[in-house]
Amino acid sequence: MIVLACVAHAQEQPDLRRQADKLYERFEYFKSLGLYIKLAPKKDSDGALLERVADCYRNINDYSEAEKWYARAIGTTGVSNAAHYNYAEVLLRNKKFTEAKNQYKLSFKGDEPVLKFKLAVCDSAAAWMKAKSGYTIKNESTLNTSSSDWGLAYAGEGFVFTSDRKVDDKAADNRTGNNWFKLYKASGSAVTGLPLTIKEGLIKGRFHVGPAALNATADTAYITVATDVSPAKLIIDKSELTSQRLYTRRLQIVIAAKNGDKWDIFGSFPYNDVQRYSTDNAALSTDGKILYFTSDMAGGQGKTDIWYCIKQPNRTWGKPVNCGKDVNTPAEEDFPTTGNNGILYYSSKGLPGMGGFDIFKTSFNSGKFSTPENLKSPVNSTSDDFYLTTSDGGEGYLSSNREGGSGSDDIYRFTYQPLNDVPVNIVKRNDEPLTARPAPPADESQVDVQTIYYDLDKADIRPDAVPIMDKLVFLLKEHPGFKLQLSSYTDSRASAGYNMALSQRRVIAAVDYLITHGVKETRLIPAYFGKNNLVNKCADGVDCPEAEQQMNRRTEFKIIDGN
Repeated sequence: MIVLACVAHAQEQPDLRRQADKLYERFEYFKSLGLYIKLAPKKDSDGALLERVADCYRNINDYSEAEKWYARAIGTTGVSNAAHYNYAEVLLRNKKFTEAKNQYKLSFKGDEPVLKFKLAVCDSAAAWMKAKSGYTIKNESTLNTSSSDWGLAYAGEGFVFTSDRKVDDKAADNRTGNNWFKLYKASGSAVTGLPLTIKEGLIKGRFHVGPAALNATADTAYITVATDVSPAKLIIDKSELTSQRLYTRRLQIVIAAKNGDKWDIFGSFPYNDVQRYSTDNAALSTDGKILYFTSDMAGGQGKTDIWYCIKQPNRTWGKPVNCGKDVNTPAEEDFPTTGNNGILYYSSKGLPGMGGFDIFKTSFNSGKFSTPENLKSPVNSTSDDFYLTTSDGGEGYLSSNREGGSGSDDIYRFTYQPLNDVPVNIVKRNDEPLTARPAPPADESQVDVQTIYYDLDKADIRPDAVPIMDKLVFLLKEHPGFKLQLSSYTDSRASAGYNMALSQRRVIAAVDYLITHGVKETRLIPAYFGKNNLVNKCADGVDCPEAEQQMNRRTEFKIIDGN
C-alpha cells in the first residue's frame, strides 16, 4: 500500500504542475497560485516553480509575499532572466531602495538607459518621501473594502466609483478571486448603490464595467466595459495569442444615458475597434469639448497612450489625436481625468517618478501640452497611484494600492494647501536623501554664474569641467558661509521624461564630485529641469548645429551668501 501511494503521488505531481501552468497561461493567477503552493519544495531546488509562485503573488498585488518568494528563487537555477527585474520592482514598491537598485543592476547588461531611469526612480522616491508637501492624504475607509475600489468620479451631488467587491459568494474573476468590476454609487462617504443598474443595450455578455466619466449635468456617461472574447481568427495582432489561443479581453467605451435610477447604453464610442486595440478610461474636459481616453492603437508612443478627440460643430467626435511624446512615453500612460483651466491629470510608468504608476498633471492650451509635472509624495508613492479627481485642485480624490489601505486599490481623499517653502526638484546621491529645501533667491551683488557642460546623453564630469569644479570647492572651503545652487539641464532632443531623468543624473554627478572633494552636503542646493529654460533657439524639432545644442547640456552654479 505504501508503494502504491508513492507511485500515485509521483503521478499526481506532473499533472498538478501542468494544470497550474495552464491556469497561469490563462492569467488566472489566483487559482494557479493555490496549485503552485502545493508543489513548492521545502528546499529551494526548483527555481522556475519558486519564481511562478512569486509572479502569482506579484500579479495579485501581494508584494510582501512576492518579495519572500523572489528572494528564494533568485538563488537557484532555472529562473528566468526577468526574475531580478521583477524582484527589483517588488523591492522598490516595498521601499527597500538599496536592495532594489542592486537587483536592477543585475537585471541589465551594461549602462542601459532603462537602468539609469530605474536607478533615478529609486533616488527620487527616497528623496520625495522626505520632502515637505502641501498635500494631505486620507483613506476614505467607508468606501473601501478588501477588494479593489478605485476611479471615483463626480456624478452630480454624489459620486460613482469602480469596485470588484464580492456582493455574493461567487467569484467571477479567477485572476483575482473577486467579482467582475462594476460601478457603484456613493453619496458623501457612504455607498448607496450596490451596484448601479446598467441596461446592456448594444453590449452583450459584459465582464468588467467601469470607470465612468460623466458630463457636467451628470445625465450622460462614457463607461469602460470589457468585451466578449472574440474568435481567435478575428484577432489582428496574433502576438496576443498564447499556446491556448487566449488573449486579454479588450476594452471599449460605451455611451449611456441616465434613465431614472438606471443607465441605458445607447451608443458606442466611434473609434472602438476591439479586433485591433482597446479604448478605455474616458475623461471629459469641463466644457465638454474634449474627450480624453487611453488606447494601445497604432501611432502611439508606446504600450498605452493618452489620446484625445475634439467635438466637432455637428456634435460628433473628431479623429483621435495622440497627446504626443512629452505626455506619452514608450511605457504605459493611463487613467486621464480633467480639472479646470485645461488641466489634464494622468498616470505614467515612463516619466521620472517614485515607482509604479505616478500621477502627473499638464495643461492643454492652443493645441499644445505643457511639460508634465510629477505631483510627488504623498500624492504619489512607490505603488500604483492613479485616477485623480478634482474640480479646483484644492481637494479631491485619488486611487492607490499603497501600503496601509483597506485592501487592494483604495480611494483616498486629498487636500492641498500651498507652502511657502515647497522645495524645487530635490534629488539625492547614493542612498541618503539630500535635505529638502527651496532654492534661495539670487543676490544680484554676488562669484558670476559658473557653468559646466556635458557630452550628448552623458552625465560624467568632463576634463574641461574639472577646473571650474575645483574652483567651486576652493571658494566654498574659503567661505564657510557660502552655499551653492546647482541647476542641471539638457538639450531639447528626446522626450521630456527622459530628459528630466538625464538632468537629474547630471546634478547628482556634480553634487557627488563636490562632496567627494570635501564640501558638506548641507551647503548644496540641487535642482534639475530637463529641457526647460533653453539658452538659445534650439527647441524640439529645430535643426541646430551641435555647438549650439551643446550650450543647453549644462549645469549652472550660483554662489549664495548663506548668512
